[in-house]
Amino acid sequence: MAADASSAAVVAPATDHPIRVDAALYRQFWLWAAVKPQPVLHQAQRLYLLQGHISQYGGEARLQPQGLPPSPLKVPELWLSYRVATLDWQPGVVRDLLRQRAAWQAKGNRVIGIQIDFDAATPQLAAYANFLRGLRRQLPADCQLGITGLLDWGANGDVTTLNGLSGVVDELVVQTYRGRTTVEHYEQYLPALKRLTLPFKLGLVQDGVWNPEWQRQFASQPNYRGEVVFLLNSR
Repeated sequence: MAADASSAAVVAPATDHPIRVDAALYRQFWLWAAVKPQPVLHQAQRLYLLQGHISQYGGEARLQPQGLPPSPLKVPELWLSYRVATLDWQPGVVRDLLRQRAAWQAKGNRVIGIQIDFDAATPQLAAYANFLRGLRRQLPADCQLGITGLLDWGANGDVTTLNGLSGVVDELVVQTYRGRTTVEHYEQYLPALKRLTLPFKLGLVQDGVWNPEWQRQFASQPNYRGEVVFLLNSR
């Protein structure tokens, strides 16, 4: 597996058959709003924490804060994640993102970067890439930029466009799930990810169906950075 402290501790079960994703085997997690903290967070090396939703409010894009308020967290690496419904941002949106980042830093947290969670339609990847380039120019040099991605981007999108984001986007986390379950026939989409040169991770859903053989296949790629588990409340 690629050298990445946040993924080095993963020990995937030695099986070629689908299993359920056991969060206890991983070190990187998403913690979304309304999801209760779990004991596995004590072993987290990296946490992607939802901090808001960016959508149209009163005719303009605004950040609606969500999730935990700024507080000291015992996690080595923190990312602030934002669910995005529109790319038509006013200047105040980035200002508010950076204010939240500063507030978390003021609590003693090591905030690595900002993650944008936007489900861009596959035919519109080029427009999304342009948005990301503009956003990158507005972020401080010490603030990384990450994005989530859909399985369809690699299989049916322009991979050249994604790879062209090198130097703009620091990592892409490809979501293999939708809602609370793994995407049906997800394995048909994964081979296309081997064409990526942009640093990427696989996003898994807690207790979702998953074949860990894919982790071993991607481990030989120097740009593969491990897995992130989306935590769920117990049913």
